[in-house]
Amino acid sequence: MALKKFDSLNVIPLVDIMLVLLAIVLTTSTLIEKKLIPVDLPKAKSAKEQLTHKNIAITVTKSGKLFLENRELAFNTFEAKLKSFDRNDSFLINCDKNTSFNNFVKVLDTLKSNNFNNIAIVSKENE
Repeated sequence: MALKKFDSLNVIPLVDIMLVLLAIVLTTSTLIEKKLIPVDLPKAKSAKEQLTHKNIAITVTKSGKLFLENRELAFNTFEAKLKSFDRNDSFLINCDKNTSFNNFVKVLDTLKSNNFNNIAIVSKENE
């Protein structure tokens, strides 16, 4: 039985793996760019389309988790994290309609007590 000599390397499986990894990276980067943290926003008749200038997103989920710019943090570190922002920055509060009202009040109170006045509450348009 003679041994077969390999003159080349089969790269097709390597290319397949790289394409799958590329698809995963592109999918996750798209979700991160769109700032998608699932929350069920309340409806309001006075809801307006969001402005396109830079806003800092604060999200409170149904389970009470707090996200600042898509990074989860605890309520007790939220105030310290706000020190890095300018007083004129614009904040958007995305609060799930089924979360505890106390979570919303904590976020709003922390912003107000740190002299942030440009605050908007995100809601869906009432149909």
